[in-house]
Amino acid sequence: MVFSSVAQSKHIITIKADQPVAEVQPTMWGVFFEDINMGADGGIYAELIKNRSFEFYKPLMGWQVLGKPATEGDFLVMNREQVNTANPRFLRVTLHNNAKGTIGLSNEGFRGMGVKKDLRYDFSILYRQTASPVTLHIELVNAKGENIGGAKLTTSSGDPANAEWKKQAVSFTATATEAKASLNIWFEGNGIIDMDMLCLFPEDTWKKRPGGMRADMIQMLADMKPGFLRFPGGCIVEGYDLSQRYQWKKTIGPVEERQLIINRWNFEFAHRPTPDYFQTFGLGFFEYFQLAEDIGAEALPILSAGMACQFNTAEVVPLDQIGPYVQDALDLIEFANGDIATQWGKVRADMGHPAPFNMKFLGIGNENWGPQYIERVKIFTKAIKEKYPQIKLVTSAGTDPNGERFDFLNSELRKINADIIDEHYYRRPEWFLQNAARYDNYDREGSKVFAGEYAAQSDKTVSINNKNNWQTAIAEAAFMTGLERNAGVVCMASYAPLFAHVDGWQWTPDMIWVDNLRSYGTPNYYVQKLFSTNKGTHVIPVLSNDAALTGQDSLYASAVIDKNGREIIIKIVNTASSLKNTIFSIDGVKKLNSQGSITVLAGESPEQMNSLDAPLSISPVTESFDVKGKRIGLQLDPNSFSVIRLPMK
Repeated sequence: MVFSSVAQSKHIITIKADQPVAEVQPTMWGVFFEDINMGADGGIYAELIKNRSFEFYKPLMGWQVLGKPATEGDFLVMNREQVNTANPRFLRVTLHNNAKGTIGLSNEGFRGMGVKKDLRYDFSILYRQTASPVTLHIELVNAKGENIGGAKLTTSSGDPANAEWKKQAVSFTATATEAKASLNIWFEGNGIIDMDMLCLFPEDTWKKRPGGMRADMIQMLADMKPGFLRFPGGCIVEGYDLSQRYQWKKTIGPVEERQLIINRWNFEFAHRPTPDYFQTFGLGFFEYFQLAEDIGAEALPILSAGMACQFNTAEVVPLDQIGPYVQDALDLIEFANGDIATQWGKVRADMGHPAPFNMKFLGIGNENWGPQYIERVKIFTKAIKEKYPQIKLVTSAGTDPNGERFDFLNSELRKINADIIDEHYYRRPEWFLQNAARYDNYDREGSKVFAGEYAAQSDKTVSINNKNNWQTAIAEAAFMTGLERNAGVVCMASYAPLFAHVDGWQWTPDMIWVDNLRSYGTPNYYVQKLFSTNKGTHVIPVLSNDAALTGQDSLYASAVIDKNGREIIIKIVNTASSLKNTIFSIDGVKKLNSQGSITVLAGESPEQMNSLDAPLSISPVTESFDVKGKRIGLQLDPNSFSVIRLPMK
């Protein structure tokens, strides 16, 4: 890094370190998770077997019969819906003194299975049988069909008069790394075996939890040190219609008792049909709360307001029938925060977490709009605030950051003193640059703002040509300086969507991309991470010619002071294609330390991107520099986002 001399500098920027104007909330920068782009099943949920309980609308989707059954009906999908509505189907296999290799099943996984050499894999199955023991030969095979690890599992015989479901497990070590593996199960023996909940997990899950989450993906979130985790979405909260809405109570308890539903992204976009996209809820509300706790983030669950997606069916629950939806919200608070003596607190404790999760926020509806939404918000607010006045409620400002729909919602929600209003913006990079001062004139005493979903679109919204390039990332960085400068208004912000699988996405751009073995952060990820890990405690003024930097001469800036670490942290974006020689004049401090640091994120061109093969093409670079006095000359790179840290004595 080259530092300019004071004499050469054309830009004098004044930092008023002794004039804090707003507190930065610990929740300021967070992450928004939605099960889109294979974000959960096939993503952070580490299960490798697709359709493990045969509940997809095509019961054998993801499975293939190996060999040739002796008779018609040797493989039968059975449905016991009248006795088990949550998990009605299972597979019945009839064997006729079969030898190994004559008949079997193969599972393709989620666009293949990512397998790592020398890693342990844990296979389990629920089974029931009415005859002699059966041996299952479990084997992972690579894309060529070659065995890369496996084991035998021999079942115990059952009582024909009283056959009960049993669980059995076996582990083995993979002998090779393979991104597109599949799982074969060969049957040996005689008689009938019923099978359900066939699972395969790697041992290296997050925190080594059995049946847990994919560690590399969660580590990328933990590295951001997010202030909150919003879950489970997004549009999946609403559902295409009310029958497909997200119902949190069906996502807790024993995994085999959680009721699968179709994922609304299965069929939403004609350009990216994904007929095998379902929600198994192995990743449910308990796991979301646990994840938030793991990464030090506040939990922000979003619940249905009794309104399906208004882009699709626009179904609504009549107001006189909204009671169960409101009760779900009250019960969720009890599940998260209640004593173990309460009904739902006990459910949480029985799942392994006796201590409360101390939830502080709850969202009512997602991207809902119109007077029908306001009517329902009022009912939810009254019921929740009467019982849990300390819970901060997040309400929807609709789908767009302006226009008649937004103006109506913003006005009506502020009339009822809504705690937090969730604004969304998917727009071209130019919009983000033009709106860096969006919140400068918002009411400081009224409702707070959650910048709940935003991402610059390099092409246009819902375009398959949108890219996570440097042009979008630097525009978001410029906009985020405006969010930080207005921390007295904006209390939370999150990019969206979060994850995308390179072989199974429906929407782009996305912050983190993965395949079955690897993950990488986009330039947008590093922008988010730099803001989140340089949060500070109080906003302080950054002025040029007595005005905030909101694009003058292509510069955008904000600054905070960290009263805990006694540092000044300046964030500045140079969107010009030329160097900027700049003086930072630090007012209101007695003395600065003799060493400061600057972290620079910059791209060689607006179109530059990261990739699985070049994950760090655009990534932060940090250097230290000498500090003499309170006037610091720095050279800002072209098309760059810089974070400057100045420790105070």
